[in-house]
Amino acid sequence: MTYSLRGRESTDLKRAARKLSILTLAVGILAAGVASSPTPARADIVWDHWQKAESLASGGKQAEAVPHWQFLANHYAGLGEWENAALFCGKLDAYYDAIGNYEQAIYYYELENKYWVNAGRDWGAVKLQRADQIRTTVELYRTEREPSELKRQALPKNGQLAKFEPAYGTYLGMYSEQDPKVGNLFTKTESVYGKNHAIYLAYAHWGQNFPAMYAKRAKEAGAALQIAWEPDEGLDPVADGTYLRKWAQEAKAAGIPIFLRFAGEMNGAWVKWHGNPAQYIAKFRMLHDVFAAEAPNVAMVWSPGDVPANDIDPYYPGDAYVDWVGVSLYIEPYENGNPSLPSMISTSNVERLTRLYNTYSDRKPLMLSETGVPHYSHAAGEDFTEWAKLNLQRLYEIMPYKYPRLKAITYFNVDQKMANAKNDYSLSDSSEIQAYYSKLIANPYLLSKVSDGAQPSDKIGYVPVDANHQAFAKQTKLIPFVKIPDVYIGKVEYVLNGKVIASQADLPYGLTLKAGEVPEGSVMQIKVYNKSGSQVALRTYGISSQVSVELDGKTLSFEQAPIINNGSTLTPLRAIFEAMGAKVEYDAATRSVTAVKGSTTVRLTLDQKTVYVNGKAVQLEEPAQLVNGYTLAPARFVGETFGGKVGWDGSSRTVTISTK
Repeated sequence: MTYSLRGRESTDLKRAARKLSILTLAVGILAAGVASSPTPARADIVWDHWQKAESLASGGKQAEAVPHWQFLANHYAGLGEWENAALFCGKLDAYYDAIGNYEQAIYYYELENKYWVNAGRDWGAVKLQRADQIRTTVELYRTEREPSELKRQALPKNGQLAKFEPAYGTYLGMYSEQDPKVGNLFTKTESVYGKNHAIYLAYAHWGQNFPAMYAKRAKEAGAALQIAWEPDEGLDPVADGTYLRKWAQEAKAAGIPIFLRFAGEMNGAWVKWHGNPAQYIAKFRMLHDVFAAEAPNVAMVWSPGDVPANDIDPYYPGDAYVDWVGVSLYIEPYENGNPSLPSMISTSNVERLTRLYNTYSDRKPLMLSETGVPHYSHAAGEDFTEWAKLNLQRLYEIMPYKYPRLKAITYFNVDQKMANAKNDYSLSDSSEIQAYYSKLIANPYLLSKVSDGAQPSDKIGYVPVDANHQAFAKQTKLIPFVKIPDVYIGKVEYVLNGKVIASQADLPYGLTLKAGEVPEGSVMQIKVYNKSGSQVALRTYGISSQVSVELDGKTLSFEQAPIINNGSTLTPLRAIFEAMGAKVEYDAATRSVTAVKGSTTVRLTLDQKTVYVNGKAVQLEEPAQLVNGYTLAPARFVGETFGGKVGWDGSSRTVTISTK
């Protein structure tokens, strides 16, 4: 597993801090750089600002030093002296963070990182992390019942699913061997957590036999196996030969989908296979070719750690050799589990995936190869149950919805006690956490069976509430992603069209709305309060419901949704008539529609209230009309013309047509 902040990043940041602390000792050298400015007068101005800033800051007058730091940051950025520009941004972001002006702090944290990158340094990574910690976020997601939309947003750019990739939804995975209630008897998982899991994680080591027992146990549970295969002696011994071929053949004989995570976290200096990207790529490609020939049931997973971020990309073997992109991604209350180091409680797991997701999701499905949220810190002796619940919801409800190409999550279900990170990630040794986890994973969107093109049993997925996804049908569940610098949230308030309709203080956050409660053009506000009762965030969304049509109990899908016009519900004529077995023709010259079923013939003209059924004139309450190229007509007329019985469910805004 990995930690929040690696030693290299910590060392580099401290080096940067030391450099800043001795700026006054380096004045002579830096002034020489300033002397290259066009005029001596300009150098005097820079020197004056520098001296004034130092004097004010040392006297405790940081607020008065701000304009001088701003001048110096801008000056050195203008000269392309990126390290000096970054160091003065560091003064500014620290000041604004300390006084709680988080918007300005975020601006300068991001600017400082930009300047470090320009200088060829990765020292800004921890500054971006801090920016994410103090960023106020309010996002809203809702259920979506249209499979075509869900499949569209979950596909890569090339439109082709990878090996074992679900069409949409996220595989549920677990490392359970150290769970006293499950162990490696994977069939126990359902009785403990209420649901089968799709993937189980096992560890293997180069030179040892294929983990056949774990594969057998996974097969008994109807699951796939993720194998973290680690070359403990480094990459030199990894070669094609009898051992590898036999291992691959046994993998094929296992008869289950296998996600092979070879030499994971290769970007971290803590593993022996780190340090030679070219060698790593060559070995990974060789393994890919062997398994492609010997074991087609194996999907190759390339899986770095989420930090150090700047060392990830050089190790990528290439699209032709990678089936899935994985990542080890953990959060914890204290950096490296050490309470004497800075608190990490403000860190959210959601943002930690953003960079990797943006880089690779257009090409490959992503998985969290390992992840966890501790509910207890052994080193500090502190309980973090509330924090764990907050981030478990983010892990299982927010991340799969925000990142629709995130197709698998494997939870590291271990109490580490006083080893490594000294955190308790275990799900079953806390009855509250166990029950909460079971509640979260009951969602059918979290898939319990690996298969090509898998999808949730209820066909329901999730989309962001935005300009493209404002309207829903029948009923929807709203899931807010809320994050504030205070970390802990007092309550979330839902305001619909100016009226408070719900207030939640308990996790997990979410609200179910029926279509009848949300007329077209509605406005939903999410108000967030901290534990002190102060409102700290507000976000406004447009949201609407749309009319649905059921024919003999089956919901019909339309490219053009029904509309309400002058109090009448107009529904797509052709789609419904054809679903009822009628033949429909449209004459563009006369703008007329003719539909025939059995002995009944219907003729109507767009924008005219008079229609003819077997030659007999019938008056409509509203004329048929063309909307976005589709003919819409009053629902009752459409449903009853060929003998259907039409009803209306106001709570879900559903037209029901029964022909039986």
